[in-house]
Order: sequence, then structure tokens, then C-alpha cells
Amino acid sequence: MDIRITFPGGKKVNAEMNGMVIATDQPKTQGGDGTAPAPYALFLASIGTCAGIYVLSFCQERGIPTDGISLAQRLEYVASPEGKTSLDKIIIEIRVPAAFPEKYHNALIKVAEQCAVKKTIMNPPKFEVKTVVHQ
Repeated sequence: MDIRITFPGGKKVNAEMNGMVIATDQPKTQGGDGTAPAPYALFLASIGTCAGIYVLSFCQERGIPTDGISLAQRLEYVASPEGKTSLDKIIIEIRVPAAFPEKYHNALIKVAEQCAVKKTIMNPPKFEVKTVVHQ
């Protein structure tokens, strides 16, 4: 899969793939217009939305209503001895209503853990960045 990255102006950077455009921008405090999520925020959101599609599919396959079901993603940071903070833990809570069948609580956790974004983070790919002159 190829993803084309373009610069539509200001601090905006878009990713174009499969006929769609994923827009990013920087917050106003960082010189952007704040019209779209920053790339890092989009990355973080991809983790929760990926887990969410697995939870949604699980419920849909079993005819379980998804009204009242949501996921909450919390980030925990840690400071290094030098004072730099870094992301230490991502916690995803699958919030279900009281009427949700208890027999599926653990199954929801298992399906959410199948998230491809999480699996990629747990087994990171190699990166290669290079400059290519095109004509």
C-alpha cells in the first residue's frame, strides 16, 4: 500500500490513500490553524478506534445493541531522570451498560486486544527514510 503525503498549506499535512484524504494540522498554539487533529493525536486515536471496531463487530455479530457502549482511552506518562516525559501506558476501558451480558465481558477484552494497531506497536516494523529525486 502506498500513502501519499502532501502539504496543502500552513502546518497542514495530508495523507492520501485509497481515494480518501486524512487531514492533519497543528494546534494554533504550535502555529497551525487547529482544523484537524495533529499527527500524534491521530496516531493515539487510531489505537482506540481500532479496538472499537473489534468491539463493534463482536456486538453486531451477536445482535447485541451497542447503545450505551463506549471505549475510554487514558494515557499515562512517566518522567525520565532528565525530566523528559514519555508515554508509559495506554489504558482502554470498554464501558458497557448494566444490561450488557456479563458472560461477554472477558470476550470483549479479547477482541479489543486483536487490534492491528496495538499488534503493530507491540511488534514494531523497521523504518527506512530516504530522499528520492524524481523527474
